[in-house]
Amino acid sequence: MGKNRSRRDDNLRRHIAYLAARLMAEEGVADYGAAKLKAARQAGLVDAALLPDNREIESALREFQDLYQSDRQPAELRRLREIAVRVMRDFADFRPALVGAVLNGTANQFSEVTLQLFTDDPKALTLFMLNRRHRFEIDERRVRIGDAWADLPLVHLEVDGVPVTLTVYSRDDERHVPRQRGDAEGPVRARLAEVEALLVA
Repeated sequence: MGKNRSRRDDNLRRHIAYLAARLMAEEGVADYGAAKLKAARQAGLVDAALLPDNREIESALREFQDLYQSDRQPAELRRLREIAVRVMRDFADFRPALVGAVLNGTANQFSEVTLQLFTDDPKALTLFMLNRRHRFEIDERRVRIGDAWADLPLVHLEVDGVPVTLTVYSRDDERHVPRQRGDAEGPVRARLAEVEALLVA
């Protein structure tokens, strides 16, 4: 009886992960948490313990894209990586690093390019953008750094119709932002040379 329940639970987790992946791939839901909660509501799930984790959703998203979007998703991903390279070259003085779906390969037409910048002089960054005549907006995001939380500046740009978000860290924060994913499936962030290499591969 316990084994059957476990199998049912596993199947339900996979089903929720698949629904969440479809929401991300087809409807542009960008956040894993939002996608899994919406998927759970669609499936009528009330037991939060059965929600899939982000790795399960990412795996389902890759499978969905391979099955149903292989004709266009690679081209969409490449375009986003090309834009990431352009922005990273432009902001080279601020030690940019690519993170998120554009790095891990699950990005699509709905995705934004997400970069981390590292500087001890945010005013210099603002002056740089003004001098380059970038159109931008600034707000804040609460981010966990090591064992603490901090409110960091968030810069929003648009490049060739693609939204680009820059999270601005201090140079000291660079040591505390993870470089590798906990599941060892790939890097959390990549520098310019690494992103350029992705376009050659």
